[in-house]
Amino acid sequence: MKRGRLNIKPDSEILPTRDGAVKRCRSAAVGFFRGQSQQHDSVENWGNLPHHVVLHIFQYLSLVDRARASSVCRRWNDVFHIPDLWRRFEFELNQPATSYLKSTHPDLIQQIIKKHAQHLQYVSFKVDSCTESAEAACDILSQLVNCTIKTLGLISTARPSFMNVSQSHFVSALTVVFVNSKSLSSIKIDDTPVDDPSLKVLVANNSDTLKLLKMSSCPHVSPAGILCVADQCHGLRELALNYHLLSDELLLALSSEKHVHLEHLRIDVVSENPGQTQFHTIKRSSWDAMVHHSPKVNIVMYFFLYEEEFDPFFCEETPVTHLYFGRAVSKEMLGRIGLNCPRLVELVVCANGLEPLDEELIRIAERCKNLTAVGLGECEVTCSGFVEFVKMCGGRLTQLSIMEEVLVPDNSCSLEQIHNEVSKYLGRMWFPDMMPTW
Repeated sequence: MKRGRLNIKPDSEILPTRDGAVKRCRSAAVGFFRGQSQQHDSVENWGNLPHHVVLHIFQYLSLVDRARASSVCRRWNDVFHIPDLWRRFEFELNQPATSYLKSTHPDLIQQIIKKHAQHLQYVSFKVDSCTESAEAACDILSQLVNCTIKTLGLISTARPSFMNVSQSHFVSALTVVFVNSKSLSSIKIDDTPVDDPSLKVLVANNSDTLKLLKMSSCPHVSPAGILCVADQCHGLRELALNYHLLSDELLLALSSEKHVHLEHLRIDVVSENPGQTQFHTIKRSSWDAMVHHSPKVNIVMYFFLYEEEFDPFFCEETPVTHLYFGRAVSKEMLGRIGLNCPRLVELVVCANGLEPLDEELIRIAERCKNLTAVGLGECEVTCSGFVEFVKMCGGRLTQLSIMEEVLVPDNSCSLEQIHNEVSKYLGRMWFPDMMPTW
């Protein structure tokens, strides 16, 4: 089989070959050899490509394209079955009626489960908004009985369809992986009906290896359920959860002598209906215990609240490092941040009222000495107040994203002047962001 004269023969056990898939594979190989041409003689026979080169190319192909490329020749078919190729894999389970994205062919999925399930280690499932898509993912999970999976990710590309699946079906499928893997280190199960009993199964079988757990928007998990994980999984380094699962007991468990230093704690504070969600307060002593145990921990908080729901937050010193406000936040709340968040590194405010935030930003610049990134959306700051804020922060502001509409000209500074003034204090060229006009 000579270069430039690929003769494709369909493999009836896989799928009919399409020219497009082969062209992509051949193009990748051509690109590789162009980069190697100064070191090696030209390769005349595509069938003699080294196994490691073909393997590298195959890792960039979807399952369907891999299968089609494997029908090119016996050597490429051998590479298709190398265990290393199947250690990292993403199942795409989009439904044609609800997604324009291609899905993994069911016949190929069964072939992978039959021949390569024991090789899977880093697995993710990508589903769309259709319930059938999530159910297909559960069906596959329930068949992974001979796996040693290390990372598992359940990804909803649109509306969280896993929440529409029968809870018993989902939990049954998930516990199959929890029981059989024995070496899970990273789990991302946001927006799923996982519950306390399934977390106990996870802990019972993977407590020595679990390092990352992301489970935001899991309404069937209680504070006691997540506390069980923290009590038993002493190697846990990253945790993401909703605020209603956060408790003083959880922070103290993560701060125990047996527990490793926590590196990343993400907390989503979400309210769908104003006035109907009651938010509790975390004691300052609990926060202090965590920072004392893990002094370098990043504490990230995403707020999606209404203005009247912020009362329980930041009344005392809070060691948060990254703050994102997805809805309007009041001047009073930003003032509290300046007083009580000395570890703050990044602040993003998507919206505020029509009162300038000069005083609040200047207070944040004074007290938050670690601040390096700021983003402001629908709010107002006078040009002179903003220049003063930047002057106080100086070159440590590595990221500064401010919409031009945020800046209000005043007697001391105009929009024409602010570019030069801010650039001078940052030590680099800076312009405000412009709203697209299309």
